[in-house]
Amino acid sequence: MSVESMISLSSSSLFFSFILLLIAIVPFGVAVKSRKQVAVKIALTMTVIGFLAQLNYFILRWVASGHAPVSNLNEFLTFFGIMLIGSFLVFYFLYRQPVVGLFLLPVAILIIAYASMFANDVSPLIPALQSHWLTIHVITVATASAVLSVSFVTGLIYLLKHIDTAQKGKSSFFLELVMYFLVVVVGFILITSAFRLTDYSASYQFENQQGEVQVYDYAMPAIVVPIDAEPVTETAGSYEPATHYAGLFEIPNSIETAKLNSVLWSFLMGSVLYLLIRLITRNKIAQLLQPFTNKVNLSLMDEISYRSVVIGFPLFALGGLFFAMIWAQIAWSRFWGWDPKEVWALITFLFYAAFLHLRIGKEWTGEKTAWLAIIGFGTIIFNQIFVNLVIAGLHSYA
Repeated sequence: MSVESMISLSSSSLFFSFILLLIAIVPFGVAVKSRKQVAVKIALTMTVIGFLAQLNYFILRWVASGHAPVSNLNEFLTFFGIMLIGSFLVFYFLYRQPVVGLFLLPVAILIIAYASMFANDVSPLIPALQSHWLTIHVITVATASAVLSVSFVTGLIYLLKHIDTAQKGKSSFFLELVMYFLVVVVGFILITSAFRLTDYSASYQFENQQGEVQVYDYAMPAIVVPIDAEPVTETAGSYEPATHYAGLFEIPNSIETAKLNSVLWSFLMGSVLYLLIRLITRNKIAQLLQPFTNKVNLSLMDEISYRSVVIGFPLFALGGLFFAMIWAQIAWSRFWGWDPKEVWALITFLFYAAFLHLRIGKEWTGEKTAWLAIIGFGTIIFNQIFVNLVIAGLHSYA
């Protein structure tokens, strides 16, 4: 089989799994509402087949490219989503809670859909990435992040059951804020897809901090551009002045403005989508989801949250710190360099260390640890997405 055929087949496997997992949400919902075992079996079978298709994607792409498919943001986030499904299956066979599948599958699907918005070309690795330690480091981090993310899902379920969202208060407000951020991800997928269909592109030329001329390519109309940036268009391999939109705001060119522009469009579209949902349903999103948590065992959700952190934390310590330091020494001849990605990996490690200290030492349980699980997921997503897209660094996929 040719390389092109393997890549095509791997992409088809991923798309098939995406559709199958999307459909599996329906029987999971039926299983949660009615507790019918037939619905549980159908949902679980579809999830297992979807996961196997995802593994087929991963293996074929690895064979075709000659390296582990975790070398760019598309591949890393896709693998993160795959491991989230795999983590769910492990915890399902331990605790038999279909409600976790009902809430976890949409999160995994969103992550994989989000990943598809970035370039998925197979290209040779630069010398710094040609290391088995990089493969070990990134795969371990993605797996650990997925296991830790299970605590986010079970924490969210706990809060939806425990908090009276009809009443005004801090807990109700912050729970709805979590819902809003999830809608923002959907907004990013929709707006990016829309501009891709129109084949929109624009380029801006500016002088960076080193005095070098640099060009940023925009996939959506410019909200922010570097200071003194000029619109240009590429003609015969060179850039010529252009007349397209010059942008609303100018910000320091030390920031990846093209990536920040995408983030701003995400919040803009997400906010519009959130307001539409609120206007149409006349309810908070949390209130719409609460009926699916009526039969939830709160102590069991709390237990799963704790167990996922107990498993995920040492894995993250290995992958995010220990293995990462070995790779950094090989690639850049230093174990630690205070790169933004390294700093946020350390913050994530310290946060989950504090989580376990508060859980075991201070006996924090229930709502307190549910909120900690959600904040922890926020640090993971911030590190894997915002740091990669907006903050330039040696580890950045930007």
